[in-house]
Amino acid sequence: MTTQWHMKGELVLNCNCDVFCPCVVSLGKHAPTQGYCQGWVGIHITDGAYGDASLTDLNVGMLLDIPGRMGNGNWTAALYVDERASTGAVHAFEQIFSGQAGGTTGLFRLLVSTHLGTKKAPISITREGSVRHVTIGNILKASVEPVMGKRSGQTTMIQNTEYWMGPDVTVARSIKSKLRDFGRVWGSVREKR
Repeated sequence: MTTQWHMKGELVLNCNCDVFCPCVVSLGKHAPTQGYCQGWVGIHITDGAYGDASLTDLNVGMLLDIPGRMGNGNWTAALYVDERASTGAVHAFEQIFSGQAGGTTGLFRLLVSTHLGTKKAPISITREGSVRHVTIGNILKASVEPVMGKRSGQTTMIQNTEYWMGPDVTVARSIKSKLRDFGRVWGSVREKR
């Protein structure tokens, strides 16, 4: 019997693609702009539960290393769980983000070939105006900002997608992204103008 679960919150992600990740709108059918994907994810959960385990007000992150088109699979992934999470919440996140729990993240079961493991760490996802800052211990230090649209004060949005995390996606660019873990050293810093 499958454990019932749900999560609502804000997802922040970044990858090494130029300008914008084509995988989101093509649902993994278009190759990443560099031919491979080095990405990270940070999620702040405003409301969530897995069975009796509360996931509300916790943060989770992932490292994603994808060798080509997302839809082809063979992903390598690592999971980072908020150090405040209970043992039950850690188990819940492992089930959800490995795809074992089914639902929208069930795709991970098909796409991820190598699980590097799960680490508990202090995870911070904060806002400074429209900028999102994501920190996972000494592993990830990153900031992204939305690309502003033609209408003053409004961000550029891609709407009505079939993206698994939600139909509306805010287009953002990296200000800073430095990740170091599991033998991977990824990073970029864009100068603000």
